[in-house]
Amino acid sequence: MSPIDANPLACVIIDDNEMNRLTLERSVQRHDQLRLAASFSDAVEALAYFHAAGPADVLLLDIEMPHLSGLELVKLLPEPKPAVILVTTHASFAVDAFELRVLDYLVKPVGYGRFCQAIARVTEQRAASMPPPLKPAPADISSTGSDLFVKTSGKFLRINFEEVLFIEALSTYVVLVTDKCKHIVGGTLKHMEERLPFRHFVRVHRSYIVNMHRVEAMVDNMLKLGAHEVPVSRPYQEDFAQRLQAL
Repeated sequence: MSPIDANPLACVIIDDNEMNRLTLERSVQRHDQLRLAASFSDAVEALAYFHAAGPADVLLLDIEMPHLSGLELVKLLPEPKPAVILVTTHASFAVDAFELRVLDYLVKPVGYGRFCQAIARVTEQRAASMPPPLKPAPADISSTGSDLFVKTSGKFLRINFEEVLFIEALSTYVVLVTDKCKHIVGGTLKHMEERLPFRHFVRVHRSYIVNMHRVEAMVDNMLKLGAHEVPVSRPYQEDFAQRLQAL
């Protein structure tokens, strides 16, 4: 195991069907990178667990349940949210699942091999989202200016990155958000992070990089940047606090 995987991931299961729930529990118990933290038959009861800050790195979640559906629950989960894997008998919810940025979508009955593929996606995402070591300041940051060329809408566009508030991951694209507009650029957030020569652009979440020069306030691990708010997830909080103190 790598250092990231040394501690098993806390897994929570929510499914109102007892047989399906027991099947998922057995799959979790078989997997050496998971531990079963909690298992619920009712989404409302599970929501109380999350609001009480119960441990949860991975959430295996049924969609069709009484009182509160899985899709509704995802919208209500407090930050930082666990990696969500939807488990359902119908593939028709895939579009809604994508819009909620769930990590994977499993159709019942779920074979153990397919289950392991979904967990592998969780571990890969966690590895990619771990904060990098603090970078030394470039010897001459002014020599790079504040501009970069990015490819958007089929053309190369010069972007003044001092105007960029934050960068957000969006499937196989990233979005550069400014006060006035958004630029959609092909590629992953990791690739964009590697390209940026600006030390004041900092990863604060698996889906966000922020411009430290444009952060106006931080309240309860939420950053205010202009009219927008961006969460700082738990793995990045210590690194981000150090960077704030270094400004």
